[in-house]
Amino acid sequence: MNVTELNATRHSGTDIALPDGRSVPRIGVGGWAMGGPFFLDGRPDGWGDVDDAQSVRALELAYDLGARIFDTADVYGTGHSETVLGRAFAQRRSEIYLATKFGYLYDEATRHVAGSDVSPAYIGKAVQASLRRLGTDYIDLYQIHVGGLAPAAADAAGEALERLAETGAIRAWGWSTDDAAAARRMLAFPHFAAVQQELSLFCDGPDMLTLCEANGLLSLNRSPLAMGFLTGKFGPATAMPASDVRGAGHDWVRFFKQGRPLPEFLARLDAVRELLRSGGRTLAQGALGWILARSPQAMPIPGFKTESQVRDNLGALQKGPLSAATMAEIAHLLAVAEDA
Repeated sequence: MNVTELNATRHSGTDIALPDGRSVPRIGVGGWAMGGPFFLDGRPDGWGDVDDAQSVRALELAYDLGARIFDTADVYGTGHSETVLGRAFAQRRSEIYLATKFGYLYDEATRHVAGSDVSPAYIGKAVQASLRRLGTDYIDLYQIHVGGLAPAAADAAGEALERLAETGAIRAWGWSTDDAAAARRMLAFPHFAAVQQELSLFCDGPDMLTLCEANGLLSLNRSPLAMGFLTGKFGPATAMPASDVRGAGHDWVRFFKQGRPLPEFLARLDAVRELLRSGGRTLAQGALGWILARSPQAMPIPGFKTESQVRDNLGALQKGPLSAATMAEIAHLLAVAEDA
């Protein structure tokens, strides 16, 4: 995308206002995969080996193509994703919107995750570690990574995050959760500005989107391509290796079982494949265009391992949101496929 094309996106419904007031193109970049291997519950929780030099090139390309929000977490690669992201943008920190997450405990040496902690004391330590790895003195958006918290723990975390915002260590904060009722409680805090929710063609989140729209919250969308499923590169014979999170056997991986794409989701994708390709889109661009059309507060943050994936994802900005007619037809065909 050249400068003229990028400027054109700013008039096509593909811009969004960030919590700091900046208006940016409405697709960001997720940093899970570039963290490399790490382990949860004794199983791989990453996306296989990574090439850090390639990750940096891909991040720079994403910036050139319009991405300004880059989301990661301290647990991705147990610190490695943050380190690579900080290295990539060391010379233009103020030009990007940097988001990271905290709450899971891990051993950086063994790359194993072990439990969680969102206590005020832990938050103070975690933010300093993230600032060091990211090579910055402030974080634009600091997010609770643990999705389910008791009200008392959530309130205590919110109070601690407000204190961090007052010191300038963070500018705003959010919560990675799919519980709209729990997120609503956080509206009482003045620096609560965003929710990170799972959102894709296969996993809608209407209650959270309604909350975000009514209260001006940014909705960052994790797994917008359903862990790569919506790129169309998987078929009935696909078998992901056990070193990949999709093949590691985690119960919470919903689109794959033991590394194989579930037949019901293959059928749903087949039902809407041509609609997603409308206007010359790739399947990934159609899936991201669905999110852009789904809500004006929605901002997908697809992950990557290669420059070609970044180029494909950010190409959705030029194509724009799917039309209302296409969205309606997709909804109908998905309902039929799900009932079959």
